[in-house]
Amino acid sequence: MISFDGEMGSLGAIVKHPDDFYPLLKLKMAARHAEKQIPSEPHWAFCYTMLQKVSRSFALVIQQLGTDLRNAVCIFYLVLRALDTVEDDTSIPTEVKVPILMAFHRHIYDPDWHFSCGTKDYKVLMDEFHHVSTAFLELGRSYQEAIEDITMRMGAGMAKFICKEVETTDDYDEYCHYVAGLVGLGLSKLFHASGTEDLASDYLSNSMGLFLQKTNIIRDYLEDINEIPKSRMFWPRQIWSKYVNKLEDLKYEENSIKAVQCLNDMVTNALLHAEDALTYMSALRDPAIFKFCAIPQIMAIGTLALCYNNVEVFRGVVKMRRGLTAKVIDRTKTMSDVYGAFFDFSCMLKSKVDKNDPNATKTLSRLDTILKTCRDSGTLNKRKSYIVKSEPNYNSAMVVVLFIILGILFAYLSANRSMNI
Repeated sequence: MISFDGEMGSLGAIVKHPDDFYPLLKLKMAARHAEKQIPSEPHWAFCYTMLQKVSRSFALVIQQLGTDLRNAVCIFYLVLRALDTVEDDTSIPTEVKVPILMAFHRHIYDPDWHFSCGTKDYKVLMDEFHHVSTAFLELGRSYQEAIEDITMRMGAGMAKFICKEVETTDDYDEYCHYVAGLVGLGLSKLFHASGTEDLASDYLSNSMGLFLQKTNIIRDYLEDINEIPKSRMFWPRQIWSKYVNKLEDLKYEENSIKAVQCLNDMVTNALLHAEDALTYMSALRDPAIFKFCAIPQIMAIGTLALCYNNVEVFRGVVKMRRGLTAKVIDRTKTMSDVYGAFFDFSCMLKSKVDKNDPNATKTLSRLDTILKTCRDSGTLNKRKSYIVKSEPNYNSAMVVVLFIILGILFAYLSANRSMNI
């Protein structure tokens, strides 16, 4: 999901999209409210503060969940973040790393255990992991068992891929299952343990995770390929070898055409999971759980629409603007909103398909399946469009009003800051 770190959004972006202003303001206020809701107990204060540092967007989304489920999801996320920190640290020798990954599900029961690794906030998480363990031990037994089970399975999967490359699309699906599909299974278990949802099938839960993970892998190509020390890459050889000799060749300008074709192939692969995600979300009953699940999925289809046929994926960062993200968070309340968003972003992606692309037929087929599902829901007439089809038609008076509102807001915030000083 998109991060909300930093300021509310650039002034230029707000002037260009003035209808972003109110959702951005609401998002900023929600973030501040979330900061004030951090529990006072030292171990819980650490967990929620750390959650905001390692994933501010996720911290904001879970605030709407009921207290017990919110605590369980917070700890689940931090445990898996810690596990991921061990996997990602290339300075740890394999013979040290593998046993830690395999035994991590037992370490979470031991408040005396910690392992120093990672950098910045992730190092703090690992050095003070006893706070997470202490909080974990206060969760209900059904929550603990779900977290333990998924941590054990994920640790074993990560250990397997330490020494295994992602060669085929089956390898790709298997890796994404271990690092994200299992998150989907775990969340389904936690939702069920809360007593508010039926237990979703493993297949659909896995697809929810794969859709998000594959989107992140696609979007983060340049950041990952340029990382020092070199990080492992998870674009499957079966796909990229059709276009270039080495995966890093995709970033070079002389390979732009082939790079975009490869990118489109990857996006088409990710679209396989969209219909399953819609099926999963349509069965949810609890409004808070529904919104918690729906926002990341809409962000994923939106990000895929932006990345498709876009060479900028190999030049810099491609992501949804903050104002659009704020709209998604503000407007996503019912399944009709989800169908509407998937329909709009799928239409946007479809408009970018070049008939000469090697995978055009397959891409269009998968998009048509998604669009049919959205149409068949019978709810599209209720949707709020997230996408501006053309440049907004605003006049100078609107801009003046916007600046007056901004001026009043900044004056208010400055006055509060002065009083606090």
